[in-house]
Amino acid sequence: MAWRQTPLLNRNLLSLLSSNSNTSIARFSSKANPYPVKVGIPEFLNGIGNGVETYAEKLESEFGDLQNLLVARSMKLKKLNVGGDPKVCKHRKLILKYAHKYRLGLWRPRIEPPKSQ
Repeated sequence: MAWRQTPLLNRNLLSLLSSNSNTSIARFSSKANPYPVKVGIPEFLNGIGNGVETYAEKLESEFGDLQNLLVARSMKLKKLNVGGDPKVCKHRKLILKYAHKYRLGLWRPRIEPPKSQ
């Protein structure tokens, strides 16, 4: 008899957990929030890494803020000579890939801890 009641009990528990705990699990974390409040173009490019941060001045002077960079297309970046060289074409691809992830909320650049001297 107990064998037949176990699946029913498990279904009831799963339905309770799935309806209540999704929001509470995401809300609590043991780690501090390592994300900056305001992300600019230099912070965005430093978060990507891989040498992309060398274009920070050029992109900041052209686009002004991060929102304009997030909607930029590949041809616009190519005209600015970002990753224009076939050897560093990956830079343009990285910027576009991470811009898409940032727009969807799947990725944010992390804050680097201040270096103590």
